[in-house]
Amino acid sequence: MNIRRFGIFIFVCIVLASYCMSDSAKGMSSSDSLDLVTRSRTPPLPDDASRFKVVQKKIEWDPKQTAIIICDMWNEHWCKGASKRTAELAPYMNDVVSKARDEGVFIIHAPSGTVKSYTGHPARKRAEEAPKAANLPDGIDKWCRWIDEKEEKIGYPIDHSDGGCDCLPTCKQGPPWPWKSQIDTIQISDEDAISDSGVEVWNLLEQRGITNVILMGVHTNMCVLGRPFGLRHMAKFGKNVVLMRDLTDTMYNSRMRPFVNHFTGTDLVVEHVEKYVCSTITSTAFTGRPAFRFTNDNRPRVVFLSAESEYSAVEILPEFAHELQIKYGLSCEILQGSPEKQSEDRHELAGLEALTNADLVVVFMRRRALHPDQMKYFRDYVAAGKPLIALRTASHAFDARGSAPKGYAEWPTFDPEVLGGNYHGHHGSGPTCTVTLAANAEGHPILAGVKLPFISEGSLYKVRPLAESTTQLLIGTIPDKEPEPVAWTHRVGQSRVFSTSLGHPDDFKNASFRQTLINAVFWAMNKPVPKPE
Repeated sequence: MNIRRFGIFIFVCIVLASYCMSDSAKGMSSSDSLDLVTRSRTPPLPDDASRFKVVQKKIEWDPKQTAIIICDMWNEHWCKGASKRTAELAPYMNDVVSKARDEGVFIIHAPSGTVKSYTGHPARKRAEEAPKAANLPDGIDKWCRWIDEKEEKIGYPIDHSDGGCDCLPTCKQGPPWPWKSQIDTIQISDEDAISDSGVEVWNLLEQRGITNVILMGVHTNMCVLGRPFGLRHMAKFGKNVVLMRDLTDTMYNSRMRPFVNHFTGTDLVVEHVEKYVCSTITSTAFTGRPAFRFTNDNRPRVVFLSAESEYSAVEILPEFAHELQIKYGLSCEILQGSPEKQSEDRHELAGLEALTNADLVVVFMRRRALHPDQMKYFRDYVAAGKPLIALRTASHAFDARGSAPKGYAEWPTFDPEVLGGNYHGHHGSGPTCTVTLAANAEGHPILAGVKLPFISEGSLYKVRPLAESTTQLLIGTIPDKEPEPVAWTHRVGQSRVFSTSLGHPDDFKNASFRQTLINAVFWAMNKPVPKPE
């Protein structure tokens, strides 16, 4: 009997232990914080409104103090193209909303003009019954056309004065409006809220002590920005607000100024938001997957890895990327690490999951290590035989000389293994470098339209001898020193690699260097080099 009782006791202990372990595992699966990577654009100098640098920050938000507002994801839009894109967005949005809800984020559905169809729904009643906030802002019941005079003076980067329909023939707009509800793909839970009222939304946020707001939905240049519950009001009235930039769309007709691809138009509006209204994030924060991309967005995708403190890449690359977007129809994303030499986070570069569907990577980094998970994305990209461009300090991009935090990954042999280079220092600054054509390089596509010789103000890198498998394109010369290669190509498996030791800020002002780099972008992707202007 004693043995039998002991056996029962052991069995009960095992069951209880299993239950506790299971409960503990459930608790661990629910994060105590939302780990987000925000992106904004700020002037490099307080009085310089003509240039902007990309700033990435890692932040942590308490899910219980965070809300997601889903703006105008209607079941149907007057524009057929808009309806089609909304339907494509909706499943991804529902996935994000579901995961966020599980983490404790409060979900507010805001299908403007259709909330009467939800009369009696628990989520609708929740919004109606929220007590009036003591700090209800003046004007929260109205549209916000501009956040301030500066934004109004700048205006939108796209012309949507025609309504923004990108269809041919253009869809007819005007009453009766076709939307009746939110698209059914996005599930509304009884624990959510439904409202299109700025007053009700504010009351809901204040009732729950919510200080953090994520906006997603359509359309960025209209409702997402301007609705009473939109980005401008949330930012203006003190909420920590971000736009989920991949789960949104614009009303933009590509036949209107600035005459770019529809999705480039969206990117330009997102940049506008990041400059003048608030920061942005991507759905990756909730899904762990690369950011959403529309099926019809066929633009070649270029991802810039920027993290150096010597040559102003943080300011230069956004300008160059903008040129590639506007003039050449490319999709560009900048992953910006800290530009500070001694910052605590100098070895952090978030977002490299973007490399999984990149068509080209441009590296302008200097002596940084990466978290192993991030380095794996980069190594996998190279191993997959995809194209690469390396600018100046990229020769020692991942050689941190042992200064990396414990467990972080370096790649000190990246230069000889991938670039075919042999960086071992540079000559002192002072003498200008004369750039001329390398032997047998005439007629190479990368040099199409490039006027030689030209002058570089940057110090001349010592890179000789290059690997025998390289093809030299340009040679740099300074007085009383042996010439050095300053631009060459290399092949690593199937990868087309272009490497240059040029990249001083003044180089980017030089038309010949910029033409070389533009040509290299298309050559690396094995696409025809555009005709020089």
